[in-house]
Amino acid sequence: MQPFSFVQASPVWIAGEDAALNTSVLLRAVIPQDTGATLHIAAHSRYQVFLNGAFFAEGPARAAHGFYRVSVYDLPRAAAPSVLTVLAVGYNVNSFSVWDAPAFVCAELLSGETVLAATGAAPGFEAFYETHRVRKTPRFSFQRPATEAYVYDLSYDLVRKDPSYCPAPCTLENTAPKTFIRRDVPYCDYEERCAKTVLRCGKLVRETDLKRRRNDRMHQPGGDLKGWRKKELEAFPVHEVLAYSPRTKQQGPLPAADAILPAKGFLVYDMGVNTSGFLRLKLNAPEDVTLYAVFSEKVGENGVPEPGADNCQNCVKWTLAGGRDYDLVTFAPYTFRYLALYAPGAGAEIERVSQFTETYPAAGLKNLVKMPDDDLQTVYDAAVETFRQNATDIFMDCPSRERAGWLCDSFFTARTEYALTGESKVERAFLENFLLPEALPHVPAGMLPMCYPGDHVGGGYIPNWAMWYVLEMEEYEKRSGDRALIDRAKTRLYALKDFFTKYENADGLLQNLESWVFIEWSAANDYVQDVNYPSNMLYARFLEALANLYGDETLRLKSARIKAAIRRLALRDDGFFADNAVLKNGALQRTDNHTETAQYYAFFMGVASPETDPALFETMFTAFGPRRKETGAYPDMPASNAFIGNFLRVDLLFRYGRTQQALDEIRAFFLPMAQQTGTLWENMTDFASCCHGFASHVAVWLNAFANGNG
Repeated sequence: MQPFSFVQASPVWIAGEDAALNTSVLLRAVIPQDTGATLHIAAHSRYQVFLNGAFFAEGPARAAHGFYRVSVYDLPRAAAPSVLTVLAVGYNVNSFSVWDAPAFVCAELLSGETVLAATGAAPGFEAFYETHRVRKTPRFSFQRPATEAYVYDLSYDLVRKDPSYCPAPCTLENTAPKTFIRRDVPYCDYEERCAKTVLRCGKLVRETDLKRRRNDRMHQPGGDLKGWRKKELEAFPVHEVLAYSPRTKQQGPLPAADAILPAKGFLVYDMGVNTSGFLRLKLNAPEDVTLYAVFSEKVGENGVPEPGADNCQNCVKWTLAGGRDYDLVTFAPYTFRYLALYAPGAGAEIERVSQFTETYPAAGLKNLVKMPDDDLQTVYDAAVETFRQNATDIFMDCPSRERAGWLCDSFFTARTEYALTGESKVERAFLENFLLPEALPHVPAGMLPMCYPGDHVGGGYIPNWAMWYVLEMEEYEKRSGDRALIDRAKTRLYALKDFFTKYENADGLLQNLESWVFIEWSAANDYVQDVNYPSNMLYARFLEALANLYGDETLRLKSARIKAAIRRLALRDDGFFADNAVLKNGALQRTDNHTETAQYYAFFMGVASPETDPALFETMFTAFGPRRKETGAYPDMPASNAFIGNFLRVDLLFRYGRTQQALDEIRAFFLPMAQQTGTLWENMTDFASCCHGFASHVAVWLNAFANGNG
C-alpha cells in the first residue's frame, strides 16, 4: 500500500446528498491554452472524465472498504483552452461490484506545481447538477448497481464544451476524510471499436402478451438489498422494451455506418466479437425520439438480443429532443457482441455504433506468442481478449453481469497475467484488497469474502474460495518474490485456518461446512454434505500451502494426515474417489456419488498421482474428456463443467507431459467458444457469461507450449 496525498483537494459531494441513492454531479475546469496539466482524482462510486466533450477516461480502480485508489492522468497540451469535465456518480447501494459507502469526489487539476482547480479548495471546480440522468432506475443486476436512462434537451452537452454555459449550479460540502492510496494497477486502454454490420432491421409490434412484460427479471430491492422499488421508478427500460415484439423485415449483413432507424422500428448490430466498455452512439434526431439500446453476448431465437438476458437489465434508454446531432456515451461499462436499437416512436439517423473498450493495456502484453495453426491461434486470441476485459483494476469473474472480484477465479486469472505480462500488478492489488481493512465486513470473523471488494450483507460466503486465496498466495510469492505481502497476510491467513478447525471431525476432515459450499457448476455441487471429499482435498492442499508460506511443519504433517484419511475413506473398490459421506444413525457412511470433477480434485490437490493411482489416471485421461458424450463412457458418473473441472483436467494433462492430448482437448473444448464470441465462457455452453476471467488461463497453457515448456 502506497499512501497518496492531494496537494490541496479534499473530498466533497452535493450538500446533504452523500448517502442518497444514485446521485450525480458535474465538475468543470478550463485548462489554459499551451498548458500541460495533470488530473489527480478519486471518487466513490464511479466517475468519467471528458475533455472538450469527448470521453477521455473513467474510474476509479477499486480498493477495499475504507480505502480509495487515486488515478493520475496527464492531459494533452492544446493550442486553445480545453474544457475538462468530470461526471461523478454515487450509487449508495450494496453490490458485488461496488461496495456501499457515502458518495464523494476528490480531484485537483495541476499545471506543474500550480493548482488550477481543486475540490474543497480555492480555486475550485465549477459544480453543476447532472439533471439529464434519471435517478430512479432499477438495479442492473443483483450484483451491479443502477442501470441508465437519460432525458436530453438541445443543450445537453454544452456544459462539457462551452465554459460560458452554466446550467443549474450545486453546492458542494466537504465529506468525512478519506484514506487515499496510489492506484498501483495499469491504466486501461480505451480503443474505439465500431460495429461491423447491421444483421437485421424491421418493425416493432405492440406486445399483447402480458406474461412477456412480466418477464422483466428485475431484482426487487427489499430486506438487505438496496435500490429503488418498482413503484418508485421513473424509468424501467427493460420493462418498457418488452412492450414490443421485433418483427424482421430485412436481414443483413448490411453496412453499419449511416443506417436509418425507422419510426416504430429496430436495428440489430454485430460488433463481430464480444467487447466490454462504454457504448457510443452518434446520431441525428430530426424530431423528438426515444431510443432503447438492448445489448447481449448472444441473440435469441428471433435473432435479436433478449431484454433481461442473464438476469440483467441490459438496456439503456435515451429521450432526446429533436433537431440536432447527438454523441452519446454510457456511464457504465457493458459487455456485448450484439446490440439492438429500438425506436418505438419517431426514428433517427444512426451515424455510428461503437464502443470505447475498457481493457488491460495492450502495451503491457509483453509475452504474446504465435500458434502453429489457425484454430489454436483463434483460441489463443480469445483467451487474451478474455483476460484484457477481466483485468481492468481487479480480477473479475465477468465484465458483464457482475464485474466482481471472485476468489478461485482469480487463482487462474493471476497465472494469465504473469504469463502474458511478466508481472503481477493487478494480482497484487487484488490480493492486497483482502488485507487492507482491519476487519472484513459481512462475513464471520476469520473468513474471507467470496468476492471482494463488494458487499455480502446476508452474511453468505464460500468456504472453499477462501482456501483458494491461500493457494494463490503461495503461487504469487513464487511469481513476484513479494515476501512483504506474504508476511502482512500471516495473521489473516492463520485466522482463516483457525476458522476451519471447528468443523473438523474425528478423522480430521471438515464436516458440515456452512454457507455456500462450492465445488463447481455441475452435479458435483449436489454432494457437498455432510463430508465432501473434494472440499477436504482442497483443505489438505490449503494447509500444505500455509506450511510452505510460513515454514510450518505442523501444518504439513496435518495436511498429510488429511490426505491419508481421504484415501482411506473416499477411495472406492473400483478405484474412483467418492464425492461425499452422509451421517446416518450417528455414523458417517460413504455414498455412491462419484463425479468426474472429484477425480480431478484428487490429482490437482495431491491426494492422488499417476504413481499412487495409475489405473485411475489412465481411465480419467483416456475415457473422459471432450468426446465423452459421443462415446457414452461411464454414464453413471456426472461430467465436469468448465469451471473448474475441465480446467483442472487440462492443467493436469500439461503437468504430466501429455501435451499433444492437451492441445487436442483445448481445440475441442474452446474453439467453438472462440469462434462464436471471440472470448471464452463460464460454462461449456453459452448459458450465462460468455467472457469469464478464469477462462483466460488457456493462454497460460498455450504460452508454455509455444515456449517449449508445455
